[in-house]
Amino acid sequence: MKAQMLQLSTPDGPFTILARDGMVLASGWTAGLPELVGQVHPALRPDAVDEVATLGGISSAVEAFYSGDPAPAMAVPVLQQSGPFRAHAWDVLRQVKPGSPVTYSEYAALAGNPRAVRAAASACAFNAAALFVPCHRVIRTDGSLGGFRWGLRIKESLLAREAA
Repeated sequence: MKAQMLQLSTPDGPFTILARDGMVLASGWTAGLPELVGQVHPALRPDAVDEVATLGGISSAVEAFYSGDPAPAMAVPVLQQSGPFRAHAWDVLRQVKPGSPVTYSEYAALAGNPRAVRAAASACAFNAAALFVPCHRVIRTDGSLGGFRWGLRIKESLLAREAA
């Protein structure tokens, strides 16, 4: 199967999107395609990638986010594959309100299992569709940022942007 790749310039650096059939397979603040392809579930990995100038609504959603409106990014279709808890947890992340981050414990409870804090953290770690599935909105109980695949500087920037 074939996918499309688009790299956008953002205030946080290059943001690359790998998509297929109008759905995001992977995205993140990198200029490197291999970094994204490696995050895609093996059953969904493309065998060819074409660079494109736009991805229509996906591109518009990123531009809207950086213009102060994070809502369109939550409406972009995402295609990720995993087990039932993780897939549900990714859907739950899309409902966390911008500017109102939740702790890993709160996230586990929102996902339906308050004791599954490690599983909730794992859902964040294995989320390939950064920005569109906003794992940056999950922080530690003590208020510190925790981890983020694309670096704490970017996580801090995204949270500050959404809090404004």
